[in-house]
Amino acid sequence: MADQLTAKAKTGVRGLDDILAGGLSRRHVFLLEGAPGSGKTTIALQFLLEGAKVGERCLYITLSETTEELVDSATSHGWNLRGLAEIFELVPPESLLNADQQQSLLYSSDLELGETTKLIFEAFERIKPQRVVIDSLSEIRLLAQSSLRYRRQILALKHFFAKSDATVLLLDDMTSDTLDKTVHSVVHGVVHLEQLAPDYGAERRRVRILKYRGQAYRGGYHDFIIKTGGVAVFPRLRAIEHKTGFERSLLATGIAELDRLLGGGLTRGSSTLLIGPAGTGKSLVALQFVSAAVSRGEKAAIFVFDEELGLLFARTKDMGLDLEKLRDLGLIHIEQLDAAELSPGEFAQRVRDRVADFEARTVIIDSINGYQAAMPEENGLILHMHELLQFLNRQGVNTFITVAQHGLVGDMKSPVDVTYLADSVILLRYFEADGRVRRAISVIKKRTGNHEDTIREYKIGSGGLTLGEPLSGFQGILRGVPLFVGETNLPLKTSVEDDSHS
Repeated sequence: MADQLTAKAKTGVRGLDDILAGGLSRRHVFLLEGAPGSGKTTIALQFLLEGAKVGERCLYITLSETTEELVDSATSHGWNLRGLAEIFELVPPESLLNADQQQSLLYSSDLELGETTKLIFEAFERIKPQRVVIDSLSEIRLLAQSSLRYRRQILALKHFFAKSDATVLLLDDMTSDTLDKTVHSVVHGVVHLEQLAPDYGAERRRVRILKYRGQAYRGGYHDFIIKTGGVAVFPRLRAIEHKTGFERSLLATGIAELDRLLGGGLTRGSSTLLIGPAGTGKSLVALQFVSAAVSRGEKAAIFVFDEELGLLFARTKDMGLDLEKLRDLGLIHIEQLDAAELSPGEFAQRVRDRVADFEARTVIIDSINGYQAAMPEENGLILHMHELLQFLNRQGVNTFITVAQHGLVGDMKSPVDVTYLADSVILLRYFEADGRVRRAISVIKKRTGNHEDTIREYKIGSGGLTLGEPLSGFQGILRGVPLFVGETNLPLKTSVEDDSHS
């Protein structure tokens, strides 16, 4: 029991203990604050259930919710509170008229502040718990009626609990006086919850540690969700904390012309950006690297923001790449993401989980446009992408991200410039020649070695991706309308065989 008391009290919330550097320091009082609906009660219940798992006595003191409401809330997550945590309820006097009601307590607003505190102390002495939740401080603040009296009462609670081995979690719904920081100065640590409502899509929730005495913690905001089974927190990714040793070998694509364009292939543990207008085949070019990874005996993870999976399966199968079969065989993980329902932190955690649990060594994010849509009111897309790409690189993962540019030919704009983040940049373009729309591919950046500075025409058909010889004798192909300046235009016409599927 001594080792258990010296260790931190885990909260039972996935990710929150990571932010708190292991959990809550035992024998201290902590504040969990947030507006109604932000998840305080759920986290508090998880904190007590985690204590019950290791044999600790737990007490939930409620001044606002009834026992039935707490039990119903727990049941909705699949938890059974009965026998795991003692619930001490301050009930309205009208319930005392019920003959079946065995409680002898009074409603908090009908009591003087000192009497309410006395009842709390008596319940504590009777149960002698190791974990305590008091819900909520707003009721005590209303009874105190003044900041001075409220502070004295909080100090009295703190000093009382300090004489025991209890770890105490005070809940505050911030409804009475949001500017009163009395509790902040008294408690050992403060966990702040926020709930945001974007113009479109589901609400976003995030948590921040405002204070933790004598303890380093992971600062800043961290996304979290409430789902069946409780709260899950997604700690903000810091790539510098993750380092894995691996050999930076050169990985071929399986297409000789593409390998030559890339200077022999791509280096393991690097990121590649595929950029071009809609319809140029960015996704299909990226999937060629998935096919190569599977051929090497590696696994891949594909995260799709923009396309319906059924359509993607159908059109890739026509090209000879059966993604659905590869998924069923457990060789690839593929999932469609709803940008309106997903926070950036949750997405980053999903990618991390696939790398850790599924052992994916190739990751495709299709596209940055969809990823940006997942954070419409946030300005941190570049920082999010920087940390995510650095993390994946340090794990020896090859990452491919696509960006759809605005426009089709001529002067095109990107919704966000991430070219400097990627180790390699592959540019896809439409161009017109002989009255036909064609596609051109070139590599404009590769940090980890040399690459061709040529432009090649390519086609996508039933045989997959096909590249021709370098185009010569033309200028302005990347602008969309090339100008013939050579002796012959034969390379342009015969660089790739005509394919009715293109």
